Amino acid sequence: MKDVGDTGAVGVDRATDATASRATVSDWLHLLRPSQWSKNLLLFAALLFSRRLFVVADVLSVLAAFACFCLVASGAYVMNDLRDCERDRQHPSKSKRPLPAGRIGRSSAIAMAVVLMAMAVIGSMILGQGFALLTVGYLLLQVAYTFSLKEMVILDVMAIASGFVIRAVAGGVAIDVPISPWLIICTFLLALFLGFSKRRHEIVLLEENATEHRSSLSEYSPYFLDQMISVVTASTVIAYASYTASPEVHDKLGTDKLYLTIPFVLFGIFRYLYLIHQKEEGGNPTRLLLRDRPLQAGVGLWVLTAALLLYWR
Repeated sequence: MKDVGDTGAVGVDRATDATASRATVSDWLHLLRPSQWSKNLLLFAALLFSRRLFVVADVLSVLAAFACFCLVASGAYVMNDLRDCERDRQHPSKSKRPLPAGRIGRSSAIAMAVVLMAMAVIGSMILGQGFALLTVGYLLLQVAYTFSLKEMVILDVMAIASGFVIRAVAGGVAIDVPISPWLIICTFLLALFLGFSKRRHEIVLLEENATEHRSSLSEYSPYFLDQMISVVTASTVIAYASYTASPEVHDKLGTDKLYLTIPFVLFGIFRYLYLIHQKEEGGNPTRLLLRDRPLQAGVGLWVLTAALLLYWR
């Protein structure tokens, strides 16, 4: 015999499936979240720092790798929305997403997630076994995060950071260049910084309702997160500065002037901290990067300066 809660859930599912035909293109785009694809630009890091940015074949390979990870990312977001649909209805902004709002049905969303992930895995095989393994590994990480790791304090953010590391490594594997340990270290630390900052924003935004949205938030506090943010901020700056001054990097890249990019890294981190503490933002790093002009300028100048130092002889 079903209880009232079960009957209600079934009714909601049937209602959302019935409204799927009324979903707009905008709803589907919102579900797939193409704005989050910018995170996959990290795949181009190895291309830039290996000084192969103007090798057409390598550029095409990384573009194909980028497409594969975009497919996985969108499939993972759909899977995550399916998993969190009920809790997202309690969130002030996430409740407006197509699934929690009932504009897209569950069965349609499940089919979309399966198709996207299958396309990504099949496409990755074209780029080689190593890249395919990383793509599958990234997909499995997203599954583990969605159904388990996201509820584990500290491990939730470390899982997110590991996803960024896989992206960075995959970009190098796609063009068959050695992966520097510095790339892995700096990527992991920076991703931890962004992840802990996002958790802090969630706690401040949701306040007493935070645990209803994500149970692991009950194990965090603004003070605890500020301590971890301080640690990873300092670690990120030190790691990047050490990278730019490394004799190994000098010999490999042919320049000892990468330290000139440090001010832009510092500005980007400080600007992000300012937005977190003074503007109470930081819940969506991608949105900030797309909207905050000073942050965009800092990132753009870092890329431009690094490119000039690496390619201009």
